[in-house]
Amino acid sequence: MPRLLVVHHSPTASVTALTDAVLAGAADPELAGVEVVARPALEASADDVLAADGVLLGTSANFGYMSGALKHFFDSTFLDIGGSLSPEGSGAGSGAGSGAGSGAGRTPYGLYVHGRYDTEGAVRSVQSIVGALPWAQAAPVLAVLGDVDDAARAAAYELGATLAALLT
Repeated sequence: MPRLLVVHHSPTASVTALTDAVLAGAADPELAGVEVVARPALEASADDVLAADGVLLGTSANFGYMSGALKHFFDSTFLDIGGSLSPEGSGAGSGAGSGAGSGAGRTPYGLYVHGRYDTEGAVRSVQSIVGALPWAQAAPVLAVLGDVDDAARAAAYELGATLAALLT
């Protein structure tokens, strides 16, 4: 059975609401046959990633960057999950690309970010790391500013369902 791993840092009611909607979408009854595994970013391991067929990442935007918890996840798993470094130590892109559908044979991933005022830095920081992993972006980034309303919840549900559907 294909497995979708949701790695998230949900420290606020807003990010928790998005995470709940993502998980509900991924577990939509019409998408039977996909195991959904949710792990807080501080608990997710390389083994979790290696056992997954798809990954969904969720984070708050903190001072123009991803959450420290999600950064810790990447720091502690990067090389073990296939990340590559250039000779000078920067992330060496492996051709994963960032467009939906790119990178055939690569692990599909999605990203949702919540911020009060800005999400661009958080999105950029996650994508710069993911660009050096054998992953391919499978859906547009869901970036939500301010309060999480019904439209944001619906978009998060759709993101979860989309990633799960890709694995069926």
